Amino acid sequence: MRALYDVPAPAKLNLFLHITGRRPDGYHLLQSVFMLVDWHDTLHFELRPGGGLSREDLGPPLPADDLVLRAARALQQATGSTAGAHIQLEKRVPAQAGMGGGSSDAASCLLALNRLWRAGLTLQQLERIGLALGADVPFFLRGRNAWVEGIGEIITPIALPKARFAVVKPARGLATSDIFRSPALKREKDSATISGFAANPFGFGCNDLEPVACQLCPDVGEALDWLGSQGLRARMTGSGSAVFALLPPGATLAPSSSPANCEVRECSNMEVHPLVGWAPSDDSVVG
Repeated sequence: MRALYDVPAPAKLNLFLHITGRRPDGYHLLQSVFMLVDWHDTLHFELRPGGGLSREDLGPPLPADDLVLRAARALQQATGSTAGAHIQLEKRVPAQAGMGGGSSDAASCLLALNRLWRAGLTLQQLERIGLALGADVPFFLRGRNAWVEGIGEIITPIALPKARFAVVKPARGLATSDIFRSPALKREKDSATISGFAANPFGFGCNDLEPVACQLCPDVGEALDWLGSQGLRARMTGSGSAVFALLPPGATLAPSSSPANCEVRECSNMEVHPLVGWAPSDDSVVG
């Protein structure tokens, strides 16, 4: 095997996001449901000898040392591999959107290079590497819609009905650190239950970060208001500036009327990540 092409890295939406507390080390405790959607980046990998790593941006330019290269280096260090790779990244999922684009890219990179380099790590071993890169990376490695708790590391797979969503991403992004540093952020939501969520999966709860995000980036409020003007119940996803709403069957948007400089897209949810099965589970490995 010398190359892997057209490796997808799908985005996610947070159907709700509650902040339930804060650990002594400053990390926030949350409850959320992460849902995969069919808005994705695409990566291509070519084997290189000698351990060299390089990245070529096929879309908007990325920072020189992004999560993809950090993931590749982390896999080299964990396995002692002397193989390298040239990675091409076609970026479509916007940055600072709250859609997990960078974490998804890192997860797909770990899965692809584990296969390309024949490293043989299990999914659980990749998750330990991924968690050090970002709290969302293990979710994308597992590749199933999930109820998520803790700081993002407690992941329980759940089933969701098929549905379509309108997603609006303002041109401005939001930095996660800016939201979580805000003294206005409420951090004491009562714990929810999976059974409570299951009774109304696309209408349950709220995003506790939304009020602070609207203060920091008024464009978020404008996008929410625009979706509301379309007769849709909208909320923010994650800790970025993108917002979304469930689309009723047969409904369509009128993007021409959307706020200026917003990207508007219709997405469908996904039952599983396209790369599910690319790394074996510990339970399936006979030693």
